[in-house]
Amino acid sequence: MAGPTEDSVAKLSDELLGWVSQVAGGRLEDVESLHLEAGRDSGSFHLRMAGGGFTDLVLKVPVPEWIGPRMVATNARALELAAEFGLSAPRLVAADLDGHALGTVATLETWLPGSSALPPVVSETRLRNAGAALAKVHAIPGPGHKHLRIRPRPVADDDYAADRREGRMPTTQLLQHADETTRKHGVPTGDQVFLHGDAWPGNMLFEGETCTALIDWKTAGVGDPGVDLCGFRLQMAIQYGPEAPDEVLNGWQEQAGREARSVAYWDAIAALNTPTELKGFPGFTTDGRRLDTAAVTQRRDAFLRTALDGLTT
Repeated sequence: MAGPTEDSVAKLSDELLGWVSQVAGGRLEDVESLHLEAGRDSGSFHLRMAGGGFTDLVLKVPVPEWIGPRMVATNARALELAAEFGLSAPRLVAADLDGHALGTVATLETWLPGSSALPPVVSETRLRNAGAALAKVHAIPGPGHKHLRIRPRPVADDDYAADRREGRMPTTQLLQHADETTRKHGVPTGDQVFLHGDAWPGNMLFEGETCTALIDWKTAGVGDPGVDLCGFRLQMAIQYGPEAPDEVLNGWQEQAGREARSVAYWDAIAALNTPTELKGFPGFTTDGRRLDTAAVTQRRDAFLRTALDGLTT
């Protein structure tokens, strides 16, 4: 029986694969599905080519009930903007953004070297470099970029706070209090900049301690830098503990040449846009051992309490 990877590759039409060969100017030799976790494909495929200008490419297509056509198109628009401003990101090779030619929205982008694997132990240098990589994105002003939506929180297509508020997900006293506090506080005034939209280590390529590129821009948009910065700070707090977020902030501020604003508010917003129980979220002890669900959830809660303290003092 074919697994999810084989099934997803088999669903790629001959017409789509023929388009790849045509626009890439070479022969398609191999297709590999890139998946985020066991049993769940990402709609991204590593293509190995021969006889043209590319040896490796990435094909992106929608995934029913998860990655819609608009998200694939957003990724393409974001890559165009990244290229315009010289950001370290894949370059768009070709796109069918309305699906009229191929029957599905599809994009083709360059394949970049590097690893997005999560190290069980992280260095201060790596954390600072990640923060600096985000600051380079945020140096691009946001308003005026067609097709990029306002992003009020990380991974803005999810809204776990609303799910809890409307009874679709269980809540806790802490999460309810944080939701009420941030809503009462209101969104702070801040810069509107280009956002990656889903800043976490799985969307960063590293070679050694250096962040060489940001990938997977399907939730890119426009908003406050805190959406990306504090979303990543949260991820680092969950994965590596309470000291890691400060190094991310230091790297961001060094690259930006200024202090980040409203960090406590955006930290809280990031923490609220997570499931009540962080099942499956990666987290490690200081010596690299994997943490269980309860431990990573406790880390999220500690991060949120610190953010709330910053909002109320």
